[in-house]
Amino acid sequence: MAELATIARPYADALFKAQASDLAGTAAWLDELAAIAENAQLQQFVDSPKVSDEQAFDLISGVVRTALPEAGKNFLRLVIENRRLSALPVVAQQYRALMNAQGGTADAVVYSAFPIDASALADLSSTLEKRFARKLNVSVELDAALIGGIRVVVGDEVLDTSVKARLEQMKSALTA
Repeated sequence: MAELATIARPYADALFKAQASDLAGTAAWLDELAAIAENAQLQQFVDSPKVSDEQAFDLISGVVRTALPEAGKNFLRLVIENRRLSALPVVAQQYRALMNAQGGTADAVVYSAFPIDASALADLSSTLEKRFARKLNVSVELDAALIGGIRVVVGDEVLDTSVKARLEQMKSALTA
């Protein structure tokens, strides 16, 4: 993972500097490309010596749901030509980190056993922003293993109020 981070950093920095006028728009298409690049079958196809760079570009750009701007096409061609498609998800992470650092925000992932409606998510977001003392970009992922409650991950900080965590605390207290 450290190697991918080292490979991805110059790409993320260059893209961040080149796209300073449209950071959010760039993040949208970069996240979509990163999600596509995570596909193992696609990786195997692109890594084949029988597949040309143009064939790989055509396949990936054909899968993208939104039209790529010219900068996105050029970036994708560069990544494919340099055989760095596997680093694309890490490039997107580092780009997002640069964008958050500039805006004074952070990404927060809320894991919940059940879906959270919009009004409850808005209340939760404001509470979490006070707790973590910064503006948060909140996303929700379902995790039935939590049984109930939520688990929030902001960077390297974790706030776990799930039933699963409480049961594990009780288990360790009883076995100690």
